[in-house]
Amino acid sequence: MKAQVASNAMSDFVRVMESARRRSCIDNKESGRLNLDRDKLKNGLGQLVLTLVKLLHELLERQAIRRMDSGTLTDSEIESIGVTLMMQAEEIDRLRQEFNLEEEDLNLDLGPLGKLL
Repeated sequence: MKAQVASNAMSDFVRVMESARRRSCIDNKESGRLNLDRDKLKNGLGQLVLTLVKLLHELLERQAIRRMDSGTLTDSEIESIGVTLMMQAEEIDRLRQEFNLEEEDLNLDLGPLGKLL
């Protein structure tokens, strides 16, 4: 027998993602046609990937701050992490501009769950 996890938050997440998918894929509600515009698909995928990259970047920043506060990093390690994180942030911003996305486009609204970032 498989164990199942029931969560209101997860069902809310699935419902929000399903409605977002329907809104982005259906060109006209009456016709039910799929909107397969290459540029929109490319930007949608770029937005998703950049959102995940930005989320990981922010998690790395928080971890670095925790390690700095705990005193487990040397001065050279702190410098190296700082430079790396700055370069990552610049690259994320460059890619965001390449896909013609605004900063708020990388912060997905998950409905009842709130903003992603």
